Amino acid sequence: MTEKGVVLIIEDNERNRKLARDILNHAGFETLEADCAEAGLELAAARCPGVVLMDVQLPGIDGLQALQRLRSDPATAGIPVIAVTAFAMKTDRERFLAAGFDRYVEKPLDIREFPRQVAAALAGGQA
Repeated sequence: MTEKGVVLIIEDNERNRKLARDILNHAGFETLEADCAEAGLELAAARCPGVVLMDVQLPGIDGLQALQRLRSDPATAGIPVIAVTAFAMKTDRERFLAAGFDRYVEKPLDIREFPRQVAAALAGGQA
């Protein structure tokens, strides 16, 4: 069963992870955190969060590979996954959405817009 209001943050940079957590907690979201894709995949399978925020550049398994693993597991295949990345070119956005991410959020995070983007993903809104 999906924990609809829970947001899993998979981010290797501690400051970026803390910023995302603080913004989302302040907006009323419950968060889970992982500092690598492997730990994030384990948390996603165990907790079935409502949405996953995935850094694209991760050590070991990168965000694209982790997304493929989430999508290939029936237990996690339906969880919306947002690419959170410093890649900010228009072609990057298109590339990540074409790879299967549900949404794309650029770093640095917009502290006002970020909770709205996450809430829209939880509600199943358009990218």
